[in-house]
Amino acid sequence: MKRLGYIIPAVALAISGNALAQDAKTNLEDALAAVESKVIEWRHDLHEHPELSNREFRTSALVAEHLRNLNFDEVKTGVAHTGVVGTLIGGKPGPVVALRADMDGLPVLEQTGSPFASKARGEYNGQDVPVMHACGHDTHVAMLMGAAQVLADNRDQLPGTVRFIFQPAEEGPPAGEDGGAKMMVAEGVLDGPNPPEAILGLHAWPGDSGTLLYKPNGFMAAADGLQINIKGKQTHGSSPWLGVDPIYVAAQVATAIQGIPSRHLDVTNSPAVITIGSIHGGVRGNIIPDEVEMQGTIRTFDAGVRETLHAKLRSIVNAIADANGATATISIEGYAPVTGNDPELLGKMLPTLNWAAGQGNVNEGTLITGAEDFSFYQEHIPGLFLLLGINDPALPRAERASNHSPFFIAEDSAMMTGVRALVGFAMDYAAVSAK
Repeated sequence: MKRLGYIIPAVALAISGNALAQDAKTNLEDALAAVESKVIEWRHDLHEHPELSNREFRTSALVAEHLRNLNFDEVKTGVAHTGVVGTLIGGKPGPVVALRADMDGLPVLEQTGSPFASKARGEYNGQDVPVMHACGHDTHVAMLMGAAQVLADNRDQLPGTVRFIFQPAEEGPPAGEDGGAKMMVAEGVLDGPNPPEAILGLHAWPGDSGTLLYKPNGFMAAADGLQINIKGKQTHGSSPWLGVDPIYVAAQVATAIQGIPSRHLDVTNSPAVITIGSIHGGVRGNIIPDEVEMQGTIRTFDAGVRETLHAKLRSIVNAIADANGATATISIEGYAPVTGNDPELLGKMLPTLNWAAGQGNVNEGTLITGAEDFSFYQEHIPGLFLLLGINDPALPRAERASNHSPFFIAEDSAMMTGVRALVGFAMDYAAVSAK
């Protein structure tokens, strides 16, 4: 009940502030309607021409040109390799807020059959791969471009300043490179004489089209990359006792570490997931190799649970390797902390979100084991991270393609809810933050 206690008083305090801002947003309805066709056009173009992390050259050039054409007060390019940061100063006094969209695609072969489906290819860690916007980042960029258009065309009504962050490499930079939100923060996107006070991010997901989903506090999991190298002793496959079989050891490791969340952690406290998604070792069936490489991911929602899981995993893997005469090297590399919603900010902005999506279309969700590097911004300022539904409600949920699927595709009609949420956040924050 403590969580609700944060939100309900905040909503009550925010009502008067949001009421004052409603007139200003009402004046934007024509501008919002006018930009919809452009948002759809941008999205189709971006979807057809996806680019991988830290290689978003065409996308960033398109964004920068758009912001300059809108006479933004400042447009910075080349931030964290290919990021674009635009500053728009409103005609009324007020605080600074930030809006963020991620730009990168994924090494996925598109199978949607869309008329604007991607045929692009790129290089990922030295391999030639297909490229697809399989996580909706094309919609994120198009929606933020649309919000930039509406706010720039009505800057005389805008209280304060908006910093538009078009971020590369949310999916993770290529091997050996830095990137993403962590690098954007390190390069100063939240700095300056008047730094942003709050930030909003949106993400497409297979919910009902035009709906918004939130959860106070932790919402999306912290994520760590996992690599385990098992070193054995090569020998003939007919005589395994003459060597040390790292494949046999890897199989035991993969099975044993699955038991950590269910047998070694208090599942009533916080959930956790360990997945091994890649195992490589050997060249043919009758040769036991020297080494096996395992790669996976770890998802947690609590810092203490995360630390306990890491320690237990290292202990179990090393014990199994030792028992079999092998050695293990374990690397755990953090991708992002927990992403969530600041309870006070959420409470104050709920009326705005209801304006954006319509009453009854803004709902509280449950924990999601997906991860987002948006959390690096939230380590410095309060933030909201919302999931935007992008599927026809008539389509059964079991038939909706998940993020990262080759069949993932968003409905164009969903995007204006996202544009409205971005615009509403920028317009209303000044009023509610004063309460």
